[in-house]
Order: sequence, then C-alpha cells, then structure tokens
Amino acid sequence: MPDEHSIIGVIPARYGSTRFPGKPLALIAGKPMIQHVYERTARAGLLSGVIVATDDVRIKQTVEGFGGVAVMTSPEHPTGTDRVAEVARELGHTHYVNVQGDEPLIDPAYVDTCARLLLDGAEMSTLATRIRWRHEVFDQNVAKVVLDRRGYAIYFSRSAIPFPRKYLDRGADVDLDSSVYLRHVGVYGFTAETLRAITSEGESELEGLEGLEMLRALYLGKRIKVGLVTSTIPHVDLPEDIPAVEKVLKTEDGI
Repeated sequence: MPDEHSIIGVIPARYGSTRFPGKPLALIAGKPMIQHVYERTARAGLLSGVIVATDDVRIKQTVEGFGGVAVMTSPEHPTGTDRVAEVARELGHTHYVNVQGDEPLIDPAYVDTCARLLLDGAEMSTLATRIRWRHEVFDQNVAKVVLDRRGYAIYFSRSAIPFPRKYLDRGADVDLDSSVYLRHVGVYGFTAETLRAITSEGESELEGLEGLEMLRALYLGKRIKVGLVTSTIPHVDLPEDIPAVEKVLKTEDGI
C-alpha cells in the first residue's frame, strides 16, 4: 500500500499532436524525447516513482525499451490532467506531479519544488518565474499568473496581468525590475483528492475562454500554491524547436 507521503511523477504522452504527430518519439540528441523527460524526472529526489501515461502502444514500448514504466490510458482524454487522473485511480497514491511530456530539459529540482509544496500541505501546486522581457508581458502565448501575499495563485491569463496602467498612462515602458510579472511554468502537483475533484467537473467557462487548465481549479475554489523558480523550461512545440534543445544539451556536463 502507498504510504501517506507517496508522490508519483506522471508524464502524459499523447501520440496524435495536431502540429507535431508522434512528438514524444522525436529524436533529440539520439534519444526519443520521452526518454529525456523520463530520465530527468526520475532524478527528482522526492518522487516514489515515475510513470508515462500514454494513448499509444508505440510510446509504451519505447518507454519500456529504455527501462521505464508506462501504462495505457484512454485516447479520449481532453487534457493531460485527465490522463494523470486515470493513472491515479488505478494506483491509489496520495500525491501526483504532472510533468509535461514535451519538456526534455525539465530540471529535477523543479519537480521537487512542486512535490515539496504538496508535502508542506498544499492541495495543488505549480511553478512560475519572473518575466524578464517586455514582449512576454503582452504575448498571448505566454501564460501569466498573479499571486497573493502567501504565494497562492489569484488568476492565470494570457493577457497582461496585472495590466501595467501606471506605466502606459504616462507613456513609460513596463518596469520589469520593480514590478511583479510572472510567467507560469507548466509543472503541476495535486493531492489525489484535488485531482479527483477537478477532473470530475467539465470545462469551466473561464478555462474555455483563456485556454488554460489551471482556471478550472480556481473556479472550483481550489488553492494553488506557486513555487518561484529561476527560469522557464525550454520545451518542444514543433520540430524546429529541437535544434535549440540539442544545443542546450551539448553544453551540459554529463546530461
């Protein structure tokens, strides 16, 4: 039986990406992307284990081929969180960390940050980093988050939040040195109870409007503790993102 503080890392890996079919199996520096994600996640010290949750037997076979653990899940899941929830129903552990399958440069310390927040009592956790470039404040592809004074998320948005009115009204540029603009980093931690609650509900209107999963949890009244990290995690959306990831890998010692 799982102990009261068992935390499992789950990596949802879907084969049928619209923009990049078969993405988890794309080769990066000679290894499939899912292997990079798995091996880095497994280095997190607070996890009891790591599992890939997939909808395709090719991904499952690849994971098992390099010695990892993978399970088949329904192809009907609309989100990675729903895929994690299916695994959770089968395993019965107390806590789960969802690591995105398209982040081959995931820092194990980031996974541990999410896990530690759960062990410290958070019902849900995620990460954020300070925005350092003005264009990211207004970039709709960058999810932003604002926090309360205790480090819990108030809201996530693709819009500029908080809106920099005091700068724009006087014709000044956004002051990123003295203002708190945070970019969401997509690693998620859940208690098993929270995971059940948010996946038993349908998509909320806010979630649908913004296209951000975390808004369902806020809409349901869940408190999301946010850990601050030093940088974003370069991920792979399209095949043309791979060379940049390979360049980073070449600069790392022994990874």
